[in-house]
Amino acid sequence: MTRKTFADSAAIKQGPWTHRHIDANGSRFHVVEAGEGPLILLLHGFPEFWWAWRHQIPALADAGFRVVAADLRGYGASDKPPNGYDAYTMAADVVGLVRALGEREATVVGHDLGGILGFAAAAFHPRQFKSLVVLGAAHPLRQRAALAVDPKGQLTASRHLFAFQMPRYEHKLTDWDARKVADLMYAWSGPGWRGSRDFQEYVRACRDVIQIPQAAFCALEAFRWPFRTAIGLAGRRFVKLLQRPTPVPTLQLHGALDRCVLPRTAQGSGRYVYGRYEWKLLDGVGHFPQQEVPETVTKEIIRWAT
Repeated sequence: MTRKTFADSAAIKQGPWTHRHIDANGSRFHVVEAGEGPLILLLHGFPEFWWAWRHQIPALADAGFRVVAADLRGYGASDKPPNGYDAYTMAADVVGLVRALGEREATVVGHDLGGILGFAAAAFHPRQFKSLVVLGAAHPLRQRAALAVDPKGQLTASRHLFAFQMPRYEHKLTDWDARKVADLMYAWSGPGWRGSRDFQEYVRACRDVIQIPQAAFCALEAFRWPFRTAIGLAGRRFVKLLQRPTPVPTLQLHGALDRCVLPRTAQGSGRYVYGRYEWKLLDGVGHFPQQEVPETVTKEIIRWAT
């Protein structure tokens, strides 16, 4: 088949928000902004981009918040440098974005990879957090432990992570119009959203955006770093830092039907939070709560941020 060519413009979606670029932590990030008030920073997951929060942005702005959804390093219309996909740098990206937006603290909401970075940044830089909301993700140490002790559960559910370690797998990810992206998102989503037009339109957008030059490579690098450093000094230091429980108030929302990060894997994350902590399991929901039950998630974010 003829390969299409995509540019950063594939990540530009119009709506009741404004697009701009800001410099933070040595890179240039594409952000979408709406509203005024206390800052809520929204971080997407793999294999997505800022548009994952299209349902929440206007609703949170109407509720009296300044809402900023960012494309992570290497994704969408943000910079795609060849390095910097280690957890330290990407966690520093989070607090760098808060500062670059002119704020001293924010409520950070992260899904999937964004949730992992939220946990890490809250442990490393708690003063930049007013609160944290995590969706479809486990604390990094819970994820690590589950891979070792739950072979028929989380290890099997994470088989895509082992495929990501293969050299040049980014080309397999984008082959056939990024068909693997569609397959993964279909497998991970709940049945109520999977058959909807909203799902079809969103998956089509994610397939386009992952085909922006270097985006697939950069997306995989964040998942390759933990395997490369598992037994090295950087990996041991990362584990030691994360073992310190964070004081940041944390709300964890998780789909009961999540087949990417199993609920039993995510549920133990509260042991790494000594501030206020709540866990909520969402019935009938898969790996993408903010899109499968957007109103429920929006209400929970407003409650926690308030």
